[in-house]
Amino acid sequence: MPLSPTIALAQDLMGRASVTPTDKGCQELMIARLEAIGFTIERMRFGAVDNFWARRGSDKPVLAFAGHTDVVPSGPVDQWHTPPFEPTIKNGFLYGRGAADMKGSLASWVVALETFIALHPDHKGSLALLITSDEEGPFVDGTTRVIDTLEARGEKMDWCIVGEPSSTTTLGDVIKNGRRGSLTALITAKGIQGHVAYPHLVINPIHKVAPALAQLVSTTWDEGNDFFPPTSFQIANINGGTGASNVVPGHVEVMCNFRYSTQLTASDLTSKVETILNEHNLDYDIQWTYNGLPFLTSSGALVDACRHAIKAVTGTDTQLSTAGGTSDGRFIAPTGAQVVELGPCNATIHQLNECVKVSDLEQLTQVYLDILTRLMTKEL
Repeated sequence: MPLSPTIALAQDLMGRASVTPTDKGCQELMIARLEAIGFTIERMRFGAVDNFWARRGSDKPVLAFAGHTDVVPSGPVDQWHTPPFEPTIKNGFLYGRGAADMKGSLASWVVALETFIALHPDHKGSLALLITSDEEGPFVDGTTRVIDTLEARGEKMDWCIVGEPSSTTTLGDVIKNGRRGSLTALITAKGIQGHVAYPHLVINPIHKVAPALAQLVSTTWDEGNDFFPPTSFQIANINGGTGASNVVPGHVEVMCNFRYSTQLTASDLTSKVETILNEHNLDYDIQWTYNGLPFLTSSGALVDACRHAIKAVTGTDTQLSTAGGTSDGRFIAPTGAQVVELGPCNATIHQLNECVKVSDLEQLTQVYLDILTRLMTKEL
């Protein structure tokens, strides 16, 4: 039986070992398909990262799709049932790295666009794609740099679908309408190194920082809200000591992370942490890394279109969620766009034997097509 256009394109993309930040020709494959249906392409290479911005039309509203062609490493190849970069269909599933995260979504969107434009060549507004090869990596020269370029010239999206694998059990059962912010602190507590047998001659930084960490762990930062759980504080790493059992170290490093809701700002968190550290009379340095702001699209035309499309195609009543990590949506939402994440099931992402149901990708194409039709052909 011949492959559907979606599965054929997904396999073509998955067969290219585009481990972050390499692209391996995935974007050029997409670009050729998009140019054939009237998109203007702007290639944006920053550092070692390939990105492109594609647009069809010049009017508003602008409906964009954001995604990435890079994938995480395969892991031990000998532990895969099938070669990770030789996409294989088995028992109704498409196996291979990137099947769910997120080459399946890329293929579904491109095929949905081809179908939609054939039916509605004079659609209203503009269609766009923002594609990067740096989502799974440092995310320095990818979506954030493209957004900076668009913002500098005043080019805005109204609605943006991020093709991340949002579904949990069945296609469309969950869409992400926001994400928590992520803020990392590297605390270096200082002491005086010396022999453990002479405690009066040393200052043990581990002993000094421990009560402060206990207070940070036990602090209630907020209560969350209707869309977000309470802010979470987690200690990720503690590094100190010389490796010897008879030496008090001169310093200890503690790395911790906040996943925070829209109830707080990054400034609120940094101020409160430093207040607690100061209350414990620590000699310390602290380095903050702002990984992303929280964002939320609580309602609006995009959320409504996604929910109605999923119901029409799959019969599923969609749940809105802000759970999980973060995504490139955190760079897009601050521009004022409504942002949601909608893609296939995420059960096997980043795992060995990553896979997605063939039928899910085919249905996802229909869901995307329905969203395009609702937003770009009808008066809202």
